[in-house]
Amino acid sequence: MVDYIKGEVLLLDKPLKMTSFGVVNKIRWEICHALKIKKLKVGHAGTLDPLATGLVILCTGKKSKTIESFQAQEKEYTTTLQLGATTPSFDMESQEDAQYPTEHITKELILKVLKSFEGEQQQIPPIFSAKKINGKRAYKYARKGEKVKMRVSFIEIKEIELLHFEKNKIDLRIVRSKGTYIRALARDIGKALNSGAYLTALRRTRIGDFNVSDAETIDNFIKKL
Repeated sequence: MVDYIKGEVLLLDKPLKMTSFGVVNKIRWEICHALKIKKLKVGHAGTLDPLATGLVILCTGKKSKTIESFQAQEKEYTTTLQLGATTPSFDMESQEDAQYPTEHITKELILKVLKSFEGEQQQIPPIFSAKKINGKRAYKYARKGEKVKMRVSFIEIKEIELLHFEKNKIDLRIVRSKGTYIRALARDIGKALNSGAYLTALRRTRIGDFNVSDAETIDNFIKKL
């Protein structure tokens, strides 16, 4: 029997434009309303950007203590990169701010560049991120046009696979370690191609052994309450 107060692990498929915190708040309210209780502890195991979709793990009640174990597990994504341009946020949250040549980009060059990103490396997180700088989320500085220095992070790209390549667009499958920003990876891939790149789509397909194919939409979850 499902017991949200004692603790449950929920697999949800986050829709586009909804924040991870929005998912938590929505699910908490719906469960509390259904059970006629005032409070319930609910947390998520890993933030997804509003413009990303896919697997979010929620833990309720006493299961909230297990969140860190999920956060530490490897995560898999599929993503689409637009080549030949950049945006300040490295995705579609902001408008293109520069264009670059793409005529020299071939499938062979892309495969060579992608290979160079496998393994452990350093990465500078995007300023449009939830990373805390002096106790304040970095994106809050970014949206006010304030400049801050982002500290280098040590990350690991465990797998990176080219799924599809057509003019100025590439689809990738990426398996990465905790703390890796796919948007920052897009920026760095663009530079390595002697061009520019930013994300136009991002979907989290797996966290550890949990797959998005086993996740429910928020609407379906609510109907079952």
